[in-house]
Amino acid sequence: MLRLLAQSEFDVTELWENTRSEVFQSLALLVMALLVWWLIRLAGRRWIARVAREVEVSDDHQALERAQRLHTLWSVGEAILVIVVVALIVVTMMAIWGIPIAPLVAAAGVIGIAVGFGAQDFVRDVIAGSFIVLEDQYAIGDVVQIAGVSGTVEQIRLRTTVLRDLDGHTHHVPNGEIKVASNLTAGFSRVVIDLGVAYKEQVDEVIDVVRDELDRFAADPDWEASFLEPPEVLGVNELADWAVEVRLLLTVRADDRWRVKREFLRRIKGRFDADGIEIPFPYLKVIQG
Repeated sequence: MLRLLAQSEFDVTELWENTRSEVFQSLALLVMALLVWWLIRLAGRRWIARVAREVEVSDDHQALERAQRLHTLWSVGEAILVIVVVALIVVTMMAIWGIPIAPLVAAAGVIGIAVGFGAQDFVRDVIAGSFIVLEDQYAIGDVVQIAGVSGTVEQIRLRTTVLRDLDGHTHHVPNGEIKVASNLTAGFSRVVIDLGVAYKEQVDEVIDVVRDELDRFAADPDWEASFLEPPEVLGVNELADWAVEVRLLLTVRADDRWRVKREFLRRIKGRFDADGIEIPFPYLKVIQG
């Protein structure tokens, strides 16, 4: 029994003596890789945070778009960096321990071909996601319509785009399923409003009232920064079943399109009430003979 214990202790000591250098090199590699990853991640996030603070101070719309693009590129770059670091660690570890790399590369090639046939959708999603980022089709924070759903972009991953809609629902959309991407907050937005008034109203007077209210709205100190161009009254757009529709066009900052529309509708409703202009509703007129 004592002989076996002594032999076992000798084997462990000999094994340690033979592999001590490889163990230290492996530990040093892991520590160095983690340190480099942590420093790059910390520097990237601090950079993004600094850009975001500068945008908040400057209130520059173009700077905001650049910040969103940088945030998007960094979120995708983080995922790619993790994959690259892990791959380098594995290959270097194999070299340290003297494990032949060539057979692994050959096996990986065969496995890659086999997996490629079964993971065509995955490869398609990754390629589509890369083009979405490179072409700047949309960025984190944009409001988009893709693959039949709409919402604010929360994440752009290698395989999916994550949206959150107005109800708070999260949608994970495979990038390969995105045939048409409609970015609702790219650069600027146009708010098209059709106002219906009763047929008994004088159209020219209605247009004058609407134009006056638009001018007041655009000149309001609390709202003037939202307008990129003077608002327009395009004129009568349609003679509908119950109303004469007057079309308006407001060119505004992309992020303000919905609140501008809601505020103007609130204002014009009060103005129509004050001026006695009727907003019609569907009704049925029955004539008895």
